[in-house]
Amino acid sequence: MTRVKISRVTKVPASEAPPASGECPPSGIRLTTDDGDAAMGLRVVGIHLENCGKQDYSVDGYPLLELMDKDLSPVQGISIVQGSGGISTGTGFDEPARPLVLKPGESALSGLMWRNTTESGPTANIPYVRVRAKQGADPVTVTPQLDLGTTGKLAVRPWTRPSK
Repeated sequence: MTRVKISRVTKVPASEAPPASGECPPSGIRLTTDDGDAAMGLRVVGIHLENCGKQDYSVDGYPLLELMDKDLSPVQGISIVQGSGGISTGTGFDEPARPLVLKPGESALSGLMWRNTTESGPTANIPYVRVRAKQGADPVTVTPQLDLGTTGKLAVRPWTRPSK
C-alpha cells in the first residue's frame, strides 16, 4: 500500500481555468504559466501567450494582473510594478514594452518576479493570479503560489517574443 500526502489543493472558476494541454479556447488565445525558477530568494514565473486561433492577435505593454487570496478574493496592499522595480537586474524585465502582433501559431512571453524576503511584519502568500493578456481579454486564473514574504512588491515583464 502506498501512502500519498496531498500538500495543496487549488481551485479556479471553470471559465477562468488554463486550457488543457493542446486545447485551444474559444478566444483563440492560450495563456499558461510555467513552473517557475527560484534561487537565493529570487523567484520568476513565466507567463506564456500562444495564438492558437485563426486570426492575428495584438498585445502592447504588460499583462493585466489581479492578485487573489485562497478564497479568490482580491488582495490589497501589494504593489505590482511594470519592469523589474529594482528587484533584480539583468532579467529582461526592464526591456521597453513594444506592440506585438501574433500571427496564428506565434507566441509571446511575459513573467512575474519577486523576492521572498522576510523582515518584520506579516508575510504575503498569494495563491492565485487572474491574468488578462490585454484590456478586454478573457481572464485566466493561474496558481503560481506567490510567496512574497514582507516585500509587498511583484514585478511584471512586458510581452516579448520568446528567444529562439
